[in-house]
Amino acid sequence: MTFNNKVVWITGASSGIGKALAIELSKQNCKLILSSRRKTELLEVKNQCSSPEQVKVLTLDLADYLNMKPIAESAIALFGKVDILINNGGISQRSPIIETSIEVDKKLMEIDYLGTIALSKAILPHFVAHSSGHYVVVSSLMGKFSSHYRSAYCGAKHALHGFFDALRLEHDKDNIKVTMICPGFVNTNVARNALTADGSKQVHQDEMTENGLEVNAFVKKMIKAIRKEKFEAYIGKFEKFGVFVKRLSPRLIHNLVMRSKVR
Repeated sequence: MTFNNKVVWITGASSGIGKALAIELSKQNCKLILSSRRKTELLEVKNQCSSPEQVKVLTLDLADYLNMKPIAESAIALFGKVDILINNGGISQRSPIIETSIEVDKKLMEIDYLGTIALSKAILPHFVAHSSGHYVVVSSLMGKFSSHYRSAYCGAKHALHGFFDALRLEHDKDNIKVTMICPGFVNTNVARNALTADGSKQVHQDEMTENGLEVNAFVKKMIKAIRKEKFEAYIGKFEKFGVFVKRLSPRLIHNLVMRSKVR
């Protein structure tokens, strides 16, 4: 697969992985639609892209999942089509289950799961009509196995895999692709912005996140996986091997994660 002349729509494009991905993809002779809640930051990202005239900004809030159809229609109207939707937007969580408000679980599911699938369903008729389309979903290794203090986040990411595996099966006949990107630790502000037990932001950085892959190195690997139209790609340092360990022994991955310094 090539990005040449494709229209790529990226959510969560105002910072972190989404921002770095937009800047890197802008070198690939494709048109970009950048989305998040923050228009000012999106415009700053646009101006850092190689060809800003080939980049459009479209604000959206994934929490507003009941109103994605007009957003999808607006995105299609910007360049006349969308070829690839990169579902990157979302939030994380850091808190013990026993202390975590159910409102935090609800918010993670609304944004990370319902917002993502609502947007994906809104663009689906367009993909079907053109017998072409590629969903790229930024999940997590936490969508394949779990860790301490991330219960709501793990739940939402596991749910994404269930939904998009079904979508891939139902629309194989329509030539629609699905690539699940599963990052390990990537050095972004995801931990600082993670919700705590009462819904407030954690603010401080996790040690493991700070020592994770640099975001520019991560997006290069991500782009390679998208080009290859992989079903799933596990991108990280040593932690990515947890996926394979769990396949061999759920008890072993449990014991390994228990001994880790993850917080």
